[in-house]
Amino acid sequence: MPDASREALAVVDRYLAGLNARDTAAIRAAFNFPHLRIGAKGNLARYEKPEDYNFGHFFTAVDKDGWHHTGWDKTEVVFATEGKAHVAVDFTRYREDGSVIAHYFSLYVVTCQDGHWGIQVGSGNGT
Repeated sequence: MPDASREALAVVDRYLAGLNARDTAAIRAAFNFPHLRIGAKGNLARYEKPEDYNFGHFFTAVDKDGWHHTGWDKTEVVFATEGKAHVAVDFTRYREDGSVIAHYFSLYVVTCQDGHWGIQVGSGNGT
């Protein structure tokens, strides 16, 4: 596995660990700053410091969904070039009582520009 693939997996793993714990500080710590993040419609946004990220809207949405815990079923690099990797993640979301909300698939595009990591994610409901 190329070094970029290992580094991309490590970035995604740190991001997912923070996401599962709903720990904004841990999610932000998955990246070294400053970095560029690919935004909607291919726009590039530059983030100078971790505080530039705001996860409030996301966490409000998952609270409405009743999401308590996520099980990461599979994480693998499906494509990699120097400075860029596509990481596929299959996961299941659970309610506090342990019942399944749904199974999902996400594709993370992890890029490294000038030594700084960025991430873009697209998700789909698998069931």
